[in-house]
Amino acid sequence: MAAAERALLAEVVEKTRVLVVDDEEHLRKVWRRMLAGTEFEVVTAADGREALELVRAAPFHVAIVDLMMPGLTGMELLAVLKSEHPEIEVVIMTAFGGIATAVEAVKAGAHDFLTKPFASNDAAVMVVRKAAEHRRLLDRTRALEAALAVEGQSRELVGQSPRMREVLALVDSVAPTPTTVLIQGESGTGKELVARAIHTRSPRRARPFVAVSCAALTETLLESELFGHLRGAFTGAIAEHTGLFVTADGGTLMLDEIGEIPPPLQAKLLRVLQEGEVRPVGATESRTVDVRLIAATNADLAERMRAGRFREDLYYRLNVVCIQLPSLRERPEDIPLLAYHFLAQHARRLRKRLTRIEPDALDALLAYRWPGNARELENAIERAAVLGHGGAVRLADLPAQLRTLHPADKAESPGYAHLRFAQARDLALTSFERRYAADLLRRAKGNVSEAARDAGLDRSNFKRILRRCGLDPEEFRE
Repeated sequence: MAAAERALLAEVVEKTRVLVVDDEEHLRKVWRRMLAGTEFEVVTAADGREALELVRAAPFHVAIVDLMMPGLTGMELLAVLKSEHPEIEVVIMTAFGGIATAVEAVKAGAHDFLTKPFASNDAAVMVVRKAAEHRRLLDRTRALEAALAVEGQSRELVGQSPRMREVLALVDSVAPTPTTVLIQGESGTGKELVARAIHTRSPRRARPFVAVSCAALTETLLESELFGHLRGAFTGAIAEHTGLFVTADGGTLMLDEIGEIPPPLQAKLLRVLQEGEVRPVGATESRTVDVRLIAATNADLAERMRAGRFREDLYYRLNVVCIQLPSLRERPEDIPLLAYHFLAQHARRLRKRLTRIEPDALDALLAYRWPGNARELENAIERAAVLGHGGAVRLADLPAQLRTLHPADKAESPGYAHLRFAQARDLALTSFERRYAADLLRRAKGNVSEAARDAGLDRSNFKRILRRCGLDPEEFRE
């Protein structure tokens, strides 16, 4: 799992390993010059058999393969690569007259094709970069799927951040015991999921798990709902009602928003915890129940206790083991994992083939503060799943509040202190590029050539930055 997490979150800087396969030496040298620099590591092969020896000895990200070669042809080499090393993205090269064959190669699994002579060196290099980016996206998806396979054992408790690891460890420790648990956390952090995880890992897993929101009912209705009532106990009680404590007998009862229970009911709840007995409204005799209680709240119970709004003896009865759930902004490392988890759920429900989240959309998810926590993130991904097409969630598919502000522009930036260094660096660099390029375009009134000159870059490199940042020069024209 650690390896998958590193692949997903660390964004380790490494060169893209490219294999150039061509029987013409001067073209191999041309590719070496075009891909020279820190971004690529280039290895060349004079024919298909030499290429196979190389890929069987060391990993490659992209293979650039000439279609017409003596011995093993480009199509034959493509077939072997897709069979033995399907993770390698293959770019086919062909003379203009071989376009039809190149198209067949794409249908057979090649990522793209190039016609010789190239339209421009920049265009040829861009094809290689796109192939490498596609490979990285697939690697990221595989890492997420591997992580989610492990997380699935936690019944949707998704998270690999240090804070969530602490929560999961506490769940594992307390689940086998009969101990009362208090779960505290902001709305949307997943308090009920934690309660269910405790139940499903406990000896009570075969018995009922019952959850009720104490804030959703009036005092009279809540008392009847928890303890039950006899027929005729009050106006409208036309039949006997079994309370939730009896329903959950042998299992687990979760009382959500426990801080909203009125003082009279707090006393009755304390009696249940002390005596293990409930008395329905209108009854003269109590009934023994065996229920594990899990309480949850987004309020500060200790503060309410000091203010006299929550019984001190009940507070200490509930707070035997306290699990404090972190907000989503406190564990940004988990945002990609959660986003892909929700995407898989909703894509399956909607019967849509959505398997990835575009980098700029993922940047927006990482930069947002998420006041509604994981519940708000799920809603955003559900919206994106409804609108998404072409296999990917794009920035335009996300809610407006995520699209309108870039990470560095947010009044309350989430900061990078909770991220690994490599991830924080890459996120900061992306934010800088986007802000810097937007400022240049704004000053140049959308003139790309002028903005590139001001930046000291050639026009093609500056346009690459614009594409990477998702900036449209037309939006800056006056």
